[in-house]
Amino acid sequence: MTLTLTPRQARLTALGAQGLVKGRPGSPNTKSVGRILQRLQLLQIDSVNVLSRSHYLPLFSRLGPYDTAVADRLASKAPRRMVEYWAHEASYIRPELFADLRTVQSRVWMTAHSLQPELKERLSAEILGLLADGPPLTAREIAAKLGGVQARDSGNWGWNWSASKRVLEDLFASGLLSSAGRTPQFERIYAPTAAVHPAGAAALEPADPRQAVLRLTELAARAHGVGTIRSLADYFRLPQRETAEAVEQLEREGRLRRVDVAGLRSPAYLHADAIIPRKSSARALLSPFDSMVFERKRLESLFGFRYRLEIYTPPLKRCYGYYVLPFLLGDQFAARVDLKADRYNRALLVQAAHREDNAPTHTAVELAAELRMMADWLGLHDVIVKPSGNLASELKLAVCRE
Repeated sequence: MTLTLTPRQARLTALGAQGLVKGRPGSPNTKSVGRILQRLQLLQIDSVNVLSRSHYLPLFSRLGPYDTAVADRLASKAPRRMVEYWAHEASYIRPELFADLRTVQSRVWMTAHSLQPELKERLSAEILGLLADGPPLTAREIAAKLGGVQARDSGNWGWNWSASKRVLEDLFASGLLSSAGRTPQFERIYAPTAAVHPAGAAALEPADPRQAVLRLTELAARAHGVGTIRSLADYFRLPQRETAEAVEQLEREGRLRRVDVAGLRSPAYLHADAIIPRKSSARALLSPFDSMVFERKRLESLFGFRYRLEIYTPPLKRCYGYYVLPFLLGDQFAARVDLKADRYNRALLVQAAHREDNAPTHTAVELAAELRMMADWLGLHDVIVKPSGNLASELKLAVCRE
C-alpha cells in the first residue's frame, strides 16, 4: 500500500533529513561538524567569495557560529574526515564515498579529450612523477616546474587553461591525484591520492559500478528524506536510468518506500529510516550551493519557492540580485536576501531583501537576528540594509533594533 504524505509532512521530512528542523546546538565543535557531514555526505565547493566560501555556509546554517578552522583541519590534516572530489559538483566528501564516486562518474569530469594523445600521455607521466617525488604543489607551481610544456593550447577552451592544467584536472577527475589542502587564495594543492586519502593506496581500488550506484542512491535518499528519482540522481550527479534501477532494488529490499505527495508529479520515495518531524523551529540563511536547494524543481514543488542563481545573469536582468540566499523560517522559505561582505568597511551589506508571499509577520525580525549572527560570525561590525526589495524598509528597522 502506497503511503500518502501531506505537503507539510514532505517538507518537514526533507528539512529533517538535512538537519534543518531544530535549533542550533550550543558550542559547535569538531564532532558537531562531523555529524553534519555524516548527514549531508558532501559540502559543495565554489570559488565565489562575495560573502563566504560556499562550503562554510551549510555548516553555519545548521550549527550557528562555529570556527571555520575546524572544517579546514578536517580537510587538510590527517586523518582527513573530508576529501575533495567531484560529487554534485566539486565538493568536500566523506572519504568513504570516494571509490564509489570515482567508479561511476570520473569520466564525466574529464577535460583534456582534445589534446594530442602523445602530449597528454607525456604530461600525465611528468606531473605524476613530479608529485610522487616532491611536495604537494598548486597548478601554477606545477606548470612552472614543467617549463616549456605549460604553454596554452590553441583550442577554444572555455577558461583557456594551459595544457598542463587540463591534464592535471583529468588526473584529479580520474582519482589519481587529490587535494592536500588549499592556499589562502583558495588554489587547490595537488598530491597523489594515496598520500592524501585516509585509506592510502586502497582508496584507488575500483568499486563494482552497480553496487556503487546502489550505495550512493541510498545515501542520497537518506539526505533527502523524501525525493523523486530525478532529485536522488541529482544529488551525486548519477545517471538517471541506473538510479531508477537502484531505487527499484532498494524498494524491493524495504530500504525505500514509495509515497504519494500532493504537488509532486513524479513518484516519490521515503527512506525507511526517515523521520517525519511534527514541526520545525528552523531559522537559517542557506547558501546558493546548499544541498537543501540543489534540485530547484523539487524545491519549488515542495515549498512553492522558485529559486534561480543569478550570478551569471546580466545585472539589468536579475530579479533578486547577485548572491541571493534563501531564508528558511519554520518549514517555509519566507524571504531571500542578496548579501555581500564588505570586508574593508567590516559590514554585511544587504543589497536587496524580498519577502515571499504568505511569509510570517515576524519574518523581518527573525531575519534581522540571523543577519546579525552571520555578521558577527564573519567578523563584520555592521549590517547595512539597502533600499531595494519589498522587505527592505521593514528589515532595516528590525536591524536597527537588534
